[in-house]
Amino acid sequence: MGEEISLIDFWASPFGMRVRIALAEKDVEYQFIEENMMSKEKSSLILEMNPIHKKIPVLIHRGRPICESLIIVQYIDEVWNHKSPLLPQDPLQRAHARFWADFIDKKVYECVSDLWKNKSEALQAARKEFLEIFNVIEGAIGDNPYLGGETFGFADLSLIPFTSFFHACEMFGNFSIKVELPKIAAWAKRCNERESVSKILQDPIKVYEILCLARKLQGIE
Repeated sequence: MGEEISLIDFWASPFGMRVRIALAEKDVEYQFIEENMMSKEKSSLILEMNPIHKKIPVLIHRGRPICESLIIVQYIDEVWNHKSPLLPQDPLQRAHARFWADFIDKKVYECVSDLWKNKSEALQAARKEFLEIFNVIEGAIGDNPYLGGETFGFADLSLIPFTSFFHACEMFGNFSIKVELPKIAAWAKRCNERESVSKILQDPIKVYEILCLARKLQGIE
């Protein structure tokens, strides 16, 4: 089912990386359409395909758009179900996976953003919040290899793209992930052993550089 599949995305988007990893897990070929997120103007295509939120990523399958990254990943899991499922088959485990994906959406993006968007006292508060949130996630991982338990799945896929921002978080927050969050560091290393993850995650140095540029454009530096 490789026909008429496109993805409107931006290379550094953690939400877009989720979708790209899911597509890689399912061996789905698609056309990548880059949206220029550094521009104030939205493309006509994103306005047409996501008129409500006007955001990336958007998966276009047979001319029909699917929006919001976690919804897109679940769509991919259901449509291309010939490959191993991303969500657990057990309803309780599936609910837990969705809980952690929701937690990541509500907490992780904001705390990562706060680290590069702030300075001085606000930056110190952001650093504290980042470490507290990831300590919670470390507790959820426990002695398991993955956030989803014994196998890589929906919850891990929801979180792993943010590791491309870890170097930037360390630079702006002046701390070490390996020192402060050893279980997160070990988990990230295990996830990166999957080809679907390693080939999609973006170079942390490039991500740091574009965030530095964004800080300058926003007058933070």
